[in-house]
Amino acid sequence: MQLAFHGATSIKADLQTDIEVSAQAGYVALELWAAKVDRYLQTHTTADLNTLLHSHRVAPMTLNSIEFIAFRGNEFAQVAARCKQLCEVASAIGCPSIAVIPSPKPAWDTPWATVVAEHVQALQVLSAIAAPYGIRLAFEFIGYGGFSVRTPRGAWEIIQAAGRDNIGMVFDIAHFSIGGGRLEEIDLLDSSRIYGFHLDDIEDTAREAYTDALRLLPGKGIAETGEICSRLKAIGFDGACSIELFRPEYWEWNPLDLAKIARNAALEVLSPYFEVY
Repeated sequence: MQLAFHGATSIKADLQTDIEVSAQAGYVALELWAAKVDRYLQTHTTADLNTLLHSHRVAPMTLNSIEFIAFRGNEFAQVAARCKQLCEVASAIGCPSIAVIPSPKPAWDTPWATVVAEHVQALQVLSAIAAPYGIRLAFEFIGYGGFSVRTPRGAWEIIQAAGRDNIGMVFDIAHFSIGGGRLEEIDLLDSSRIYGFHLDDIEDTAREAYTDALRLLPGKGIAETGEICSRLKAIGFDGACSIELFRPEYWEWNPLDLAKIARNAALEVLSPYFEVY
């Protein structure tokens, strides 16, 4: 399993710092936070970024992300334009995937059939944009209340309905743990269509209270990390994994210390199930 650092874990650091500390802490890859890429490219080229990654021997895992792709109406043109822009960057630096995020429900009683149809249509359009660049779209279910696609089962239904070879899934432990999904849903997934695995943990609090700020280092909370890893292993998953933590407390840490601590925590969780490099 390829283990990556994640730009959201160190959100106050810039992209160059993310790449440098990833290399120094022993990661082979980095999930790039798209806003940091935008800032870097204001004064550098994609060729500069490619050189920076290669010189540190850090592979780009995923560009994260294009947010809220459905229920956009006339604003969808902006989503499509962002997809094209990020595909150009991803292609130039050899990044295989771009994460795409479902939208909140426009109303609490929006029918599931409408949610599916909206996301299928959006994903098919974005897939057609990404395909000529050789880029995959990693669709990430979001477990927080109010979002329209909250479980792996729901995401997998939409991916199958979209019917495109370059559309797959991000499986995030935090979102799985609070979104109402069942462990048995993992058994039904196609491991070749899991393009990214976000490793994290969660505090012990009411499900309604969860926010990204309540994420914890892997193995430090109440998420069923071991059972999730075991089931992913059982379906043949051995793909890319990144440590995605949005916790503001961690943002204040020295980025290199954070990268090292996060990697050690990840290895404790992953090593019983995967060969990690």
